[in-house]
Amino acid sequence: MVTTPEREDTNSRPKRPKRAISRLLALIRNTWRTLTSMGTALVLLFLLALAAIPGALLPQRSLNESKVAEYIAEHPTLGPWLDRLQAFDVFSSFWFTAIYVLLFVSLVGCLTPRMVEHFRSLRATPVPAPRNLARLPKHHSAEVSGTDVAAVAAAVDERLRGWRRTTRRGGDAAGAAPAATSGIEISAEKGYLREFGNIVFHFSLLGLLVAIAAGKMFSYEGNVIVVADGGPGFCSASPAAFDSFRAGNTVDGTSLYPMCVRVNDFEATYLENGQAVGFAANIDYQAGDDLTAGTWRPYLLKVNEPLRVGGDRVYLQGHGYAPTFTVTFPDGQSRTQTLQWRPEDQITFLSSGAMRFDPPGGTYSDERERRRNQIALQGLFAPTAQLDGTLLSSSFPELNDPAVAIDIYKGDTGLDTGRPQSLFTLDERMIGQGRLTKMARVNLKAGQDTRLEDGTVVRFDGAVPFVNLQVSHDPAQIWVLVFSMTMMGGLLVSLVVRRRRVWVRLAPGAAGTVNVELGGLARTDNSGWGDEFERLTARLLAGFDNTETAAPLQEEKKADHS
Repeated sequence: MVTTPEREDTNSRPKRPKRAISRLLALIRNTWRTLTSMGTALVLLFLLALAAIPGALLPQRSLNESKVAEYIAEHPTLGPWLDRLQAFDVFSSFWFTAIYVLLFVSLVGCLTPRMVEHFRSLRATPVPAPRNLARLPKHHSAEVSGTDVAAVAAAVDERLRGWRRTTRRGGDAAGAAPAATSGIEISAEKGYLREFGNIVFHFSLLGLLVAIAAGKMFSYEGNVIVVADGGPGFCSASPAAFDSFRAGNTVDGTSLYPMCVRVNDFEATYLENGQAVGFAANIDYQAGDDLTAGTWRPYLLKVNEPLRVGGDRVYLQGHGYAPTFTVTFPDGQSRTQTLQWRPEDQITFLSSGAMRFDPPGGTYSDERERRRNQIALQGLFAPTAQLDGTLLSSSFPELNDPAVAIDIYKGDTGLDTGRPQSLFTLDERMIGQGRLTKMARVNLKAGQDTRLEDGTVVRFDGAVPFVNLQVSHDPAQIWVLVFSMTMMGGLLVSLVVRRRRVWVRLAPGAAGTVNVELGGLARTDNSGWGDEFERLTARLLAGFDNTETAAPLQEEKKADHS
């Protein structure tokens, strides 16, 4: 017996590739719908605000790297883990950027269909009246004198000016209530600006996010300390001119706006208890053609009153004092240095700092000998000295009686090692290795000096104020302001404007009258709609002799207003 092999039924083969593609497309579609829903946008907005909290509580590397290093040193277990999670670079971290981008995509996907739908609704005519107007939450019926239904309808239509309205003859609209041939229906609606304001608010929020992101890309910010009263000033043509500089992702520092600033004097006003009242700095600046012409322009720089020039803003951020010391070496040559010291007490401006003096050329012929005879100072400065025995403190922040309490060191200050050092403290490793030796500890007032054993004289000459200036450039700042204002305007419109629908049905009555039936529906906020409907009814029926045939207002009804 010969058997033939069974043929494979091609129709019964599993269509796995097609099913897999369908499932993948369904997954993508559902994910997109979930991402672009308003609920998801609200959750992402909440997460964005929540993610910004560590940036406010923890020091940020972009603002103060030394504070970050200090925090990690003080928390040896928690600090490194936070650093791995980019908690010290919150606003540039991958997780904050991911939330930011997802919120942006969610808003775009959510708002675009709403905008299209809103424009469609603006072009659409108001919906026909329901079959039974009496079932609406607000209802009124009356008989008015007159035999011409069209004339009454024209008068009512004229009084509905400001509403989007359309007039239909009885039986024109599908599904409308049967009416006499001469019956007329008027459908009116207002409050379209509510949805428009809502869309403007959300698109402004989207624009605000874009403007902030663009500002981070194209902006830069630099801080520099400038000594007043004849200090050298600074020019902003290069990031090297700043003490700290933060640039956006697209800023390489080669296209900074050139500008020079010098501080003539600084004045601070205090109350008797030492509380600051105001700060002002008289500055001169050069920008644009002034740089080639050598022209200086005066400006009074105050807190929150920045100098605006060339798209840059120069802010007065803070101030302090820069002591001046003169070191005269045994051969009679001297060096004078004025350097800012860091305020430790923001009330009395008791400050700490350090200075390093290298012997002038020719004082020592041997390089090693020269390095062994460098002078370093470290200590405290008080603008208004107050001595408690030998302990120096300050009793007032103004420069009334300046004094210093300093330790004087001699030896290798580490200036030639190439290793970075703090501007305000000496290198403790140099002291611990014995390469810097403490020679004296003294308290000096302005004009006083002290002499070391080898004949070196250290004199405290006094102090001058310094100011901390911040130069900021943000081309998107004006757009942040614009979108913020449009956000507030859109929110205000969406809260004030209310969606209302009104239908008026007119039909011939008995004995030369016209039956008028009105129905009203609040599309959004129902508060105050009763009084508003009463006023509207009175205005529409004003001037007609009418007899009410039903209660002017009915109680709210929970019914289907289809």
